[in-house]
Amino acid sequence: MAKIETMKTGVTIEVIQGDITALEADGIVNAANSGLQGGGGVDGAIHRAAGPGLLAECRAIAARQGPCPAGEAVVSAGYNLRCKKIIHTVGPVWRGGGSGEAGRLGSCYRKSLLLAHQEGLESLAFPNISTGVYGYPKKPAAEIAVQAVKAALPEAPGITRVLFVCFDAENYRLYQSLLESP
Repeated sequence: MAKIETMKTGVTIEVIQGDITALEADGIVNAANSGLQGGGGVDGAIHRAAGPGLLAECRAIAARQGPCPAGEAVVSAGYNLRCKKIIHTVGPVWRGGGSGEAGRLGSCYRKSLLLAHQEGLESLAFPNISTGVYGYPKKPAAEIAVQAVKAALPEAPGITRVLFVCFDAENYRLYQSLLESP
């Protein structure tokens, strides 16, 4: 496990390889689809583990506000997970890099972190957003994730711990090298 403590903010940033649904943290981030209805990958795993209450709440959120655009985030309760809140963010679909994907991916991390702060959370766990079926290349996605989180931390002073939870070994190695480099 790579772990750094940022000197300016006093926040611990870690990377682990594992299952985000089994993690104990104040909040976890769900790489959701725009309808917030659950699906494949981490989104489906979070919905299955959280139970039917999550789908009901997500349907109510979508009915109230419409689809969640890429780069935005909304919050729900944690239900059967070991977290207080789930932050649902919609990552961009990779279209070659010339369609604003990097900005929207960075926005996912920033807005999730700020929303967690607004909700009074102290720890937040992120999956690897958009690198599954949305096809974002893993290395640039990891670079954007780490940069966006570090840049947003001063705006979220209540956050003391950020975890990047990687499902696969390749992402784990990428995040580990990014966090260990100066």
